Amino acid sequence: MTQLATFTLADHLFGVEVSRVQEVLRYQPSTKVYLASPAIGGLMNLRGQVVTSVDLRRRLELEPAGNGSEPMNVVVRVDGEVLSLLVDAIGDVVTVGDDLFESPPETLSAKERELIVGAYKLEDRLLLKLDIDKAVDVA
Repeated sequence: MTQLATFTLADHLFGVEVSRVQEVLRYQPSTKVYLASPAIGGLMNLRGQVVTSVDLRRRLELEPAGNGSEPMNVVVRVDGEVLSLLVDAIGDVVTVGDDLFESPPETLSAKERELIVGAYKLEDRLLLKLDIDKAVDVA
């Protein structure tokens, strides 16, 4: 059994290991980083700590969100570093069985398949497990 913290981007449901998530936050203002990768959403101040935000819509090459919608932050730990993933909406913590796990669907774009470990077939939709390490590697 695996526990995943879920969130949505476009019409996809994604999940990351609960053990890698530090916290989830409403939109936090960030400072743009000039000359950085387009996938870098900016730098935000998290209680005195400077945290890099990764815009997962850009990282996955999805269309920009509609006007007026502010992303949510999923704060994760990667190699001892704290980073924020900018997502459309926060979901629930879901416990999934390993028997539901499959390889990434062929219907995903090449960029999505590159960053997805696999998928879990839930009753009403597909849960895509995101490879956090690859997703934040925007060098």
